[in-house]
Amino acid sequence: MTNDDNKEQLAQLQQVLEDTQAYILQAQQILRDLGVRDASKDGHVSKARSVGQLGVDEQNTVIEGVFDGQHMIGPDGKQYAVPANYASKSKLVEGDILKLTITADGSFLYKQIGPVERKRLLGVLVKDEEKNDYRVLAEGRSYRVLLASVTYFKGEGGDEAVILVPKDADSKWAAVENIVKNFSKSKQDQAVQMSEGAVPAAGTAPVMGAAAQPEMLKDGSEAELTDGSDGMLKGGKTKAGDDEEVLPPEQQGTPLEDLEL
Repeated sequence: MTNDDNKEQLAQLQQVLEDTQAYILQAQQILRDLGVRDASKDGHVSKARSVGQLGVDEQNTVIEGVFDGQHMIGPDGKQYAVPANYASKSKLVEGDILKLTITADGSFLYKQIGPVERKRLLGVLVKDEEKNDYRVLAEGRSYRVLLASVTYFKGEGGDEAVILVPKDADSKWAAVENIVKNFSKSKQDQAVQMSEGAVPAAGTAPVMGAAAQPEMLKDGSEAELTDGSDGMLKGGKTKAGDDEEVLPPEQQGTPLEDLEL
């Protein structure tokens, strides 16, 4: 298989992704016009209010909430920034319960206290050149993944990606477990064939990506940022990789506003 063939197939995958994103944006706008809210976002807020807690003592503020794939949703419905390097290293999955401790000096300490059950999927990594981010096409769906995870594994468009998603719930985001270089011709052909047959007419759902039988995983173990050199976010620095995102100190302790779709 020549490099030109690879480029042509990757271009076809990229076109399918762009078309699908356009359909999704159009559908989301129609839903907003009809007054329909984002069900997944509402679900995270509802779960956070049900299982999360908010407490303050003499020194620290402790908030328990739900990871939405990029941020933590607190029981107050607000979004709290989760450093991408921590989320990537801990392989956080949408729906995981986190505990955030904000210390007296403004440092953020995150701990995973309630991991959801996971399943593993195999898919194709695709880059959105316009937005400079990545998605993984797996089992007919497109999952968003953190740029820090792709950067850590030195991933590129067309690579094979192993991802983790919730076992018993739909999700928009996936955690990257590994990226395999030199995607085989047979699997790449399969991904293209499925994608070519999935370009939908307006109002229909897309079907994309290479599929693999999911393997069930046990609940993840606790992952924690601890004091000192082990990863405490302090002064905008962390021990994680230099090429990964770090939460600036001026943003620590300040909730983010709810994001609109």
